[in-house]
Amino acid sequence: MKQLPGLVWLAGALALSAGDPKHGPSKGEGADKFARVQATLYLDKNDISQAVGGELEAGIVVLDVTITPAEGKTLSIRHDDFLLRSDRSGERSSPYSPSQIAGSSVMRVSSRALGPGGTYTQNRGPGWGGMGGRPRTMPGLGAQTMGNGTAQATEAAASIDEGSGKQPENPLLVQLTAKILPENYITAPVTGQLYFLMEGKQKVKDLELLYKTEAGRVSVRFKVP
Repeated sequence: MKQLPGLVWLAGALALSAGDPKHGPSKGEGADKFARVQATLYLDKNDISQAVGGELEAGIVVLDVTITPAEGKTLSIRHDDFLLRSDRSGERSSPYSPSQIAGSSVMRVSSRALGPGGTYTQNRGPGWGGMGGRPRTMPGLGAQTMGNGTAQATEAAASIDEGSGKQPENPLLVQLTAKILPENYITAPVTGQLYFLMEGKQKVKDLELLYKTEAGRVSVRFKVP
């Protein structure tokens, strides 16, 4: 596994796959009384590169999404209303922002489990990010326990390391920012991309896109081409 510039990388920590490379992009749609969601799923590395205009790290799943409000309805489009889930692994992922994928910052996340006697466990896993990198802390690595007793609760804290000096603008960040689904109030169809991190091998038939509306969640399943 090669090391990317500006990326805090732990070789071999994740086993990521391009998904179903023998298939092209997969389409699906779903609707309720508030909205219709049409989506194209990209799992293959080459398909993803063509869709976004640049190469992304393994594990990033890209979707082209079109949201159409029902007649007479106004929708508030927010990225937090989308969720990509896997039947195979049970993994759930919310959309990542372009700066998380291709920004110059590094996010470092620490967790602390609190218990009697002042016990806490701090996760010292590495941070992810940098040019072409996504911010993420490797789960379950480098945990350090201090104090006495049994931990009963967990707290998480995130900090951003901007790096030293001014970073050159990343062309990939420009591309992703231009293509991402806009967050806005809409009364007509709007189209854009969403980016999710899904670890491990994923197959088209296992993935489900969920979009939250006032009526509940619109489910989108994808058909293998």
